[in-house]
Amino acid sequence: MTSDPLALFEEWFAQAQASEPNDPEAMALATADVAGNPSVRMVLLKGHGPDGFVFYTNAGSRKGHELAANPNVALLFHWKALRRQVRIEGLAEPVLGAEADAYFATRSRDSQIGAWASDQSQLLDHRETLEARFAELAKRFEGQPVPRPPHWKGRRVVPSHMEFWSDGAHRLHERRLFVRTEDGWAEGLLYP
Repeated sequence: MTSDPLALFEEWFAQAQASEPNDPEAMALATADVAGNPSVRMVLLKGHGPDGFVFYTNAGSRKGHELAANPNVALLFHWKALRRQVRIEGLAEPVLGAEADAYFATRSRDSQIGAWASDQSQLLDHRETLEARFAELAKRFEGQPVPRPPHWKGRRVVPSHMEFWSDGAHRLHERRLFVRTEDGWAEGLLYP
């Protein structure tokens, strides 16, 4: 067994990619506003490594505002087919613009235009309004690359805590907790 939670995550994530029927990169992202009121939603993991876990969002969305006011977050991966989950807590730091640009360039053209068209989390009067904005922007960017909108940002969650949960018989689940220290990671077990 490894004592490196990032290596263990890589192993589990590879197994999830091979066995999960839908979106093994889906993760719940929990944020809180400055008053501590929580909210949670599903986002997609778009990169990970020794420096953390990356996702992208509209900075004008509810989560964007919450991240700007309070960068303490939690992530949860739940891989039902494997009967495993990984909980991660840490700080969500901004991704550099060049990294966000590089990832944005890999998205489908329609997804790029959609990032411009959507005022994510804002009230929408009619679905037709969004579709009309999308059509207008598709025309505006016709024949040219779609640049990353200034409000479309990346965040990297730098983990301070990582918990690996495995289903066990008689609800005697295994829970391995890793806590970041000045020297690396401390590991322990939790009661189920």
